[in-house]
Amino acid sequence: MKLHCNDCDQRFELSEFRYACSCGGLLEVEQDFSRLDSDELKRSFNQRLSDRMSPYASGVWRYKELIFPELEERHLVTKYEGNTGLYQADKVTQYTGLRKIWLKCQSENPSGSFKDNGMVVAVSHGKSLGLDKFTCTSTGNTSSSLAMYSSLIDRQAYVFVPNQNISLNKVLQTVAYGAKVIAFDGTYDQGIAFLEKHHPELGLYICNSINPFRIEGQKSIIYEIAQYLQWELPDWIVVPGGALSNVSALGKGLADLYALGFIRKLPRVALVQAEGASPFHKMMSNKQDTLQPEPHPNTIASALNIGHPPSWKKARQTLRNTDGITVSVTDEEILNAKAIIDQSGIGCEPASASTVAGLKKLHASGEIHADETAVCILTGHLLKDTEVLRKYHLENARGALFANPIRQSALDIDQIITL
Repeated sequence: MKLHCNDCDQRFELSEFRYACSCGGLLEVEQDFSRLDSDELKRSFNQRLSDRMSPYASGVWRYKELIFPELEERHLVTKYEGNTGLYQADKVTQYTGLRKIWLKCQSENPSGSFKDNGMVVAVSHGKSLGLDKFTCTSTGNTSSSLAMYSSLIDRQAYVFVPNQNISLNKVLQTVAYGAKVIAFDGTYDQGIAFLEKHHPELGLYICNSINPFRIEGQKSIIYEIAQYLQWELPDWIVVPGGALSNVSALGKGLADLYALGFIRKLPRVALVQAEGASPFHKMMSNKQDTLQPEPHPNTIASALNIGHPPSWKKARQTLRNTDGITVSVTDEEILNAKAIIDQSGIGCEPASASTVAGLKKLHASGEIHADETAVCILTGHLLKDTEVLRKYHLENARGALFANPIRQSALDIDQIITL
C-alpha cells in the first residue's frame, strides 16, 4: 500500500503519512490487488455475513482485504457499522418514474449516517499510529461519527462546527458523545483550511474526507450493495454531493470491483447537489476545468451546504470513469422527495432525499429512462434534523405537497370519525 497523488503522480510510503501531496493535491491509498483471488474473496465475504461478534461482522471490515489489509487486527475499531438495509418502496418507485429502484439506507449506521463507514477506518488508522487527539470540521454527521468512535476507544475528539446552516440535532449528538465542540463564525470550507494549516501545532489527527483512509472505508458501501445484489449492479448509482467524498469513494470502490472481476460492467453515477450549494454541478454543466467555489452556500439540506468541496477532482474522475452526470435540485424538491421516503416507512435526512429528487428530475428530463434501474444512497437518519420536519409538517412550509399535520381533537367519537 502507498499514498498516491493523482495530480502529479507522486507516491509516498504509509510511514510518511500526510493528507496532501507536496503539489497540493489530495492523496489516495493505492493497493495492489494482483495476488487476490476474487472467487476466494467472495466466499470469504459471504461466510462473514454469519459472523456476529468479531470485527469481521462489520460491514466495513468484512472487506478488509480490499480496504486496509496491512492493518493489524488489534487496531481494528468497530461498532459493527455497515450492514445497512437495501430496500424497495412502491411509493418512491412511482414518484421517480423508474421501473425499479433500491434505497441504500446508510441512516441505519450506529451514529445514523454513512460517515461511519469511512470514519471507522480513519480512527483505526489513527489508533495504529498511537494518536490520542482526533479532529474534524463538520456540518454535523462527520462530527457525530468521529465523536462516537473516539469515545469508544477512549480518545478525545475536537470538533469545529460553523455557527450557521447546521442541524442542532447533530451537534447535540456530538456533544453527548463527549467531543469538545468549538463553534466558529465562518463556513465549513474555512474550518477545513484552518485544520490543514494548524493541525501539526495542535497535535490533531484530521478525520475529514481529506484523510485518504476515510475514502477507503466509504468504498465498502458499494461493496455491500454489490454483494447484496449478487454482484449484479443496477444501471445507476445516485449519490448526494456535499464535500464530494462519497461519490469519490464509491467511484473508487466500483473501479476495484471491476478490476477484480466482481462485476461485469460499471453502472453510471449520478451526482445530485442542492441548487443553493452546487459549485460542482455548475462546473460540470458548463464544461469548465476548474471549480469556482460558492462563498455563501445556502440550502436547507445542511449536509450539502458546502461551497468549496475538497474532493471535486476525485469526483470528476468518478464521473468520467462511469459516464456519469450531475443535476441540481431545489430545497422544495428535496423536501417533497423526503416526505415520500419518510411516508414509505424508511425515512432520511434532507441531504439523503436529494437522490430521489434528482432521480425524478433526471427521468423527467429524459436523461434516465423509465426502464432503467437505480440505487439511491440515503446518507442520514430521519431524526438528524427535526427542525426541518417541524417546519414542513407543522408550519405549512411553502411547497410542502405531502405535509402531514397533527390533528387536534377532543376524545369524542363523533369528532374522531371526521378526522
